Amino acid sequence: MPQIHPETRQRFRRITAAGIFFQGGAAAADPRTIVAALVDRLTESALAVGAAAAILRYGWLFPQLFVAYFAQHRSRRMPFYKFGAFGRAACLAGVALAVALAGPLPGFLAVSAFFALWTLYAFVSGIVAVPYNDIVARSVPSAARSRLLAARFFGGGLLALAVAAAAHGLLEVLPFPADYAAILFLGALLLLVSTLSFVWAGEPQAPLPPSDSHRFRDFLRQGLDISRNDSHFRLFVYTGWCERLVSMALPFYVVASADFGISDAEVALLLGAQTGGAIVVNPLWGWWGDRLGKRRLLEVAPLAMLAWLNLPMVHSETMPLPWFAAVFFVLGAVGNGATIAHLGYLMEISPDDQRPAYSGYFNALIAPAALAPIIGGGLVSLAGLAPVFAAAGVAAGLQWFFARRLRPIDGKEMTV
Repeated sequence: MPQIHPETRQRFRRITAAGIFFQGGAAAADPRTIVAALVDRLTESALAVGAAAAILRYGWLFPQLFVAYFAQHRSRRMPFYKFGAFGRAACLAGVALAVALAGPLPGFLAVSAFFALWTLYAFVSGIVAVPYNDIVARSVPSAARSRLLAARFFGGGLLALAVAAAAHGLLEVLPFPADYAAILFLGALLLLVSTLSFVWAGEPQAPLPPSDSHRFRDFLRQGLDISRNDSHFRLFVYTGWCERLVSMALPFYVVASADFGISDAEVALLLGAQTGGAIVVNPLWGWWGDRLGKRRLLEVAPLAMLAWLNLPMVHSETMPLPWFAAVFFVLGAVGNGATIAHLGYLMEISPDDQRPAYSGYFNALIAPAALAPIIGGGLVSLAGLAPVFAAAGVAAGLQWFFARRLRPIDGKEMTV
């Protein structure tokens, strides 16, 4: 890391620690593995599996425009983070309690309680994103941000491996649904530790925006003006849309694995494979983002996904567990690279005094695409898995097309 002030270095470490514990907590409630398998057991419905993933993604994005509006006119953004982060830990504990009380043969009320609390967890979690991005961008120099994110995902990946091992043991020892409830409670505890670490890091004073208007109508008009007049910002929004459309297929790998005889306990092994992929490739993503640029990193994920989707499903019948472990290894590697690239690029193109606003505008514009897994669930119910994966391949091609046309951003040229 470059020579920086000791206080900044201390914030770097605490923010990294917070990210590590968040990764562990998020792994316990991962919509592609643990939660997908849980919902499949609760409902036996592909549409419900897709809905669970869509709710989490949409709930994460939808509140950000409103949070951005209120946070933009405050010199301190940590109170917003506290509300969302402590709230999501409490909500996930509530989801775990609902699952624990569901019983071995869950009925309509149990499923309804799960989805109600899961939706609350998703939307409360969405409050965190804007203050988190802003505080990190003001706390860590641009040239070290990709390394911070890579360190977060590397350490968090190791912790997520431990979570996967714990999940595997719980799924083998405890009966359904107590096994899944215990995993979700573990996730809530890790999210609580993550929150405490980030709050301990504190935040630098934030500059206020130049505009004198505090009306929400003017805030929305500014966002529309940016979208209309800034073709570069629009391209980034298109890239984000395509990335969410690619994710339409992700929850259904677990559904496909069940068709090939993968058990609940083996789903935890798939979570471990996914985490392993993230860990192995993370150092490359951190170096790539800081040295070669965030835009070039944005091109990697869709190319990797296109290459994977065009491989035949060899050995999926004769060797289902190794084949699906390879699938999730690639998904973990590609997913973390895409996250590092998008977070880093959004931080770079956002003016320092308007970063909450830019985060809110971007995430509000791509929020509708987060509902794509529901469409995926409908396609699976009507026509099987093949159309969903084909649609994801088309979206990956478009994602690469738009990412190639983004303007390269050198972090050293940005004022942070």
